[in-house]
Amino acid sequence: MKNFWKMTLATVVGLLLFSIVCTGISIFFFVAIAASTSQTTVIKQAAVYHLKLKGSVVDRVDSDEYAEFMSVFSKTDKPIALDDFKATLIEAANNDNIHGVYLEVGSLSAAPASIQAMRSALQDFKESGKFIVAYADNYSQNTYWISSIADKVYLNPMGNVMLYGVNMSGFYFGETLKKIGVKMQVFRVGTFKSAVEPYVSDHMSEANKLQMSSLANGIWSAMLTDIAESRKLTVEQLQAFADNGDFMAETEIALQKGLVDSLCYESAMNDVLENLVGNKPNKYSLSKIKSTITPEKYKQNKIAVLYASGAIDGGSKEGIDSEDICQELQKLAKDSSVKAVVLRINSPGGSAFGSEQMWHAAQMLKEKKPLVVSMGDYAASGGYYMACNANKIVAEPTTLTGSIGIFSIIPDAQGLFDKVGLAIDGVSTAKYAAMGDISKPMTTDEKILFQNTVNRGYELFVKRCAQGRDMTIDEIKKVAEGRVWLGEQALKLGLVDELGGLDKAVAIAAELAEVDKYAVKEYPAKKDLFTKIMEDFQMNASARVMAKQLGEYAAYYEAFQKANAAMGIQARIPYEIIFE
Repeated sequence: MKNFWKMTLATVVGLLLFSIVCTGISIFFFVAIAASTSQTTVIKQAAVYHLKLKGSVVDRVDSDEYAEFMSVFSKTDKPIALDDFKATLIEAANNDNIHGVYLEVGSLSAAPASIQAMRSALQDFKESGKFIVAYADNYSQNTYWISSIADKVYLNPMGNVMLYGVNMSGFYFGETLKKIGVKMQVFRVGTFKSAVEPYVSDHMSEANKLQMSSLANGIWSAMLTDIAESRKLTVEQLQAFADNGDFMAETEIALQKGLVDSLCYESAMNDVLENLVGNKPNKYSLSKIKSTITPEKYKQNKIAVLYASGAIDGGSKEGIDSEDICQELQKLAKDSSVKAVVLRINSPGGSAFGSEQMWHAAQMLKEKKPLVVSMGDYAASGGYYMACNANKIVAEPTTLTGSIGIFSIIPDAQGLFDKVGLAIDGVSTAKYAAMGDISKPMTTDEKILFQNTVNRGYELFVKRCAQGRDMTIDEIKKVAEGRVWLGEQALKLGLVDELGGLDKAVAIAAELAEVDKYAVKEYPAKKDLFTKIMEDFQMNASARVMAKQLGEYAAYYEAFQKANAAMGIQARIPYEIIFE
């Protein structure tokens, strides 16, 4: 017995010491990461901004230190934040020691609107008279769209320019659900509200095909037009390159057709840069350039940029919490130093209720100061609901917006329950007390009640859009029905006011507020390293526990979570367009 207690005590002490050591190492590591990201860099002469196009593109990161930590810890590429991308290019253009930008191209995930925003920032940099050169072992469709703006485009002698066109498709598991005994009871308003189609069909509807074809052709046209202008080619030449399969041909074809300027290995780029700079180049990364940026002056006047990214009330820490956004809007409305607000929306939509609450908070702010919306990759359905009330709406040409419509899905799993021998029984005190019970189909009366609720939600959505855009109900309904539009199309329809990025929205906000000197301040405040790590730990811990319990069925649970988050009345689009 004595030995047992000795062993127990030794184990406890050992675990305690191990925890202390691990904590100490972690703190040291966190501090080192934080210190490295906060150090100011001195830019030497013969400098080149070495900009790596790798990873994913986001509007901004919640914590710079956390993003740096995760890139080191998980050995993944740090996300490229658009706000940092633009700010560092402005800084590089104004720094006399920086001669130009070297785009080192890798694997990049980005939506079309983000790509156009990056091209715009690079175009602004070129106006400084400094060079841009790009190199890749292989150019994907999106990285070539960006890199084509460079003065010189270099490609590995064994590489390719993967310019092949835009394809839009998705999974349809209506038949799969049928086979396992689940029926999805759908309630929607909008012929083009296709978010429900995957649950009830095995193919794309004709209305959705029309919509998707319009989007695909619009994005492809924007891509070819940009590339043709930068490379001094015609759209027809680029279309032929794609249609002839030249993207898979010998590398020399891309050179002969004028898509690249030279073939070389990455090691040769140092010589290219040395010739451009006139000396051995000093390369500086995005984080190094960012550390040289000094805070803006004129703090008494602020233009606030409030970021709202992700699905609305979708049960994800990374999405939009409507209550948080409402609170931020209320604070900004009361802050006398904030002269105008730019609401940066990057959302496919989500909860109709949450969207209405944010619409109301935006209305309250608009009564006190100008409100301008800047649309990112998506500002559709609930995302457009948030936006429609602004004084001005600015979108990228390929922003996905509109999708004015709502839907709800209630599963009927009676067939599945019968298959596995599961029964649910109980008592009710009123006619509709069990409405929504997934163990049986809804009655006709229940369906009428639910559809009427969805109809009212749609009419309110349309009314909000009509009020905000100074249009009639009928005018809005002609462009509604759940149809998704590109920003360029939405401009012609009156759903947005201007085409451009966040910078343009800020300039419009300052003009409406009648301020010349101001600082741009971002909201909500970024989180510190420790807070982000703890949040991530909590989410990952629960996910790990669930994965261990469910084993091979964990993926099904994840799919169920996503479907469950979409229950209730939703205002969202059903897809994302991401170029890899």
